[in-house]
Amino acid sequence: MSLLNEKVISSASEQTQAVLSFVRAWLRGEETFEIHTSGSTGAPKRIWLTRSQMEASAQATAAALGLEVGMNALVCLPVQYIAGRMMLVRGLVLGLNLIVVEPSSDPLAALPADLSVDFVSFVPLQMKTLLDVALVADDDQLSSEARARALAYRRRLEAMRAILVGGGPISPGLEAQIRQIAAPAYHTYGMTETATHVALRRLNGPQASDRFVPLPGVETGVDERGCLHVRGTMTGGALLQTNDLVALQPDGSFIWVGRWDNVINSGGVKVHVEQVEATIETLAAEQPELGLARRRFFIAGLPDERLGQRVVLVVEGAPLAEDQEAQLLRALIRALPRHHAPRHIQYIDRFAETPTGKIERSSTLKLLE
Repeated sequence: MSLLNEKVISSASEQTQAVLSFVRAWLRGEETFEIHTSGSTGAPKRIWLTRSQMEASAQATAAALGLEVGMNALVCLPVQYIAGRMMLVRGLVLGLNLIVVEPSSDPLAALPADLSVDFVSFVPLQMKTLLDVALVADDDQLSSEARARALAYRRRLEAMRAILVGGGPISPGLEAQIRQIAAPAYHTYGMTETATHVALRRLNGPQASDRFVPLPGVETGVDERGCLHVRGTMTGGALLQTNDLVALQPDGSFIWVGRWDNVINSGGVKVHVEQVEATIETLAAEQPELGLARRRFFIAGLPDERLGQRVVLVVEGAPLAEDQEAQLLRALIRALPRHHAPRHIQYIDRFAETPTGKIERSSTLKLLE
């Protein structure tokens, strides 16, 4: 492994210190490593992973993506958490050249124009930020400077050999954008306990699918709730049970449905939060006049005396105008099955977030109390 571009690296203060601390520990031969979860599905907690688990994950990723010695890998996620940490491990184990930058919504901005990237892991926000720039290169209204930047981003993305996108759901709009580039892009499924992803879903090209395919050596199954469990060398051979509802396929691949603990029971009807949110994401993109296109939101179940729980849309920022809110609610009723459509909207100035920038739903809902 080599660390490329010392000028870029030295500009990343906290990130650099975390990188050096981990690399030193790895090169000393330490066998266990402490990592904190982000807290997106519960309270943050400490997880201990063994060296062999992390090495197994790196090797499985290399086999799945065709990673080779000498490739350039961009580390643009916080290395205090598992996604960024495992990019370092892949570099150390696989002989990749690591390009480390400070985490930001536009990680390409920090790179010299002549520095190519073969492999990278983004969160959805980063992927969208880059595509919003790259996909407008043909816009006649752009200035020459903006067009040059768009073309440069497009070329850089297209030259990548593998792009991972994880850490949260991918909206239908973002997935449509990803389909416009040829570089292989994958949605990841995994968690801290599995040393990042254990399954990948191709997002673009002829192999694009709604199914997550397990990495080599990973076994999958479901419990009586229909929730996924996995076993592999990256779990230390232990069976790891999740709260993720899936549609398991005969070949072991699966379609992610949503979180078991995110199901709303409204009048006896089970409402899968993630499915409702995906429909609203599509509606918001197709009808910007509804006022949600540039706003964060999520679906929640709030107590209701008659229904047990009622479906509510929680929106970040100032309230919509009364007529616009009414228009939005009518559109949701038309687009969603009965009992799934929110009839009320709650507004919060700013959502609570995890340290990695994910919406912390439970803490956000407490702001309504």
